[in-house]
Amino acid sequence: MSEVVVGEGTADAIEHVYRQHGQAVWRSVFAYAGDREVADDAVAEAFAQALRRGTAIDAPLPWIWRTAFRLAAGALKERGRGGTPLRAQDSYELPQSASDLIAALRLLSPRQRASVTLHHYAGYPVGEVANILGSTPAAVRVHLHRGRARLRTLLGDDDD
Repeated sequence: MSEVVVGEGTADAIEHVYRQHGQAVWRSVFAYAGDREVADDAVAEAFAQALRRGTAIDAPLPWIWRTAFRLAAGALKERGRGGTPLRAQDSYELPQSASDLIAALRLLSPRQRASVTLHHYAGYPVGEVANILGSTPAAVRVHLHRGRARLRTLLGDDDD
């Protein structure tokens, strides 16, 4: 993934990140949270905070990923549950297989769900996932292994 370094023209750099990566961040947060409102709020707030912080952020893309996931996790925790199930009005854009996957992701632990989403959907290597989540590569590998195993069980796919 291309990286933008913030300096002069901070707002332009953040806008570039939004235009290039905003949809991927939103889709990943939506897959993580299973809730359109949480994804909307978390991603919007992450970009708003990035704009407010300006030059204090050296690498906006990983910062925005990390912040959006942390905001979504906080919103889900505040609700007192792991999110809401995918509702019929949310699924009109998604094929059934995607709806099934998002429903299965909701049954993973938050760390497993974030690791699987960032690594397999967003395409981040394990080290970057660890950086985004504030974890270690070893812990992310464990979350990926357990998350994939649980998804295979939930989705009925016993093949590796």
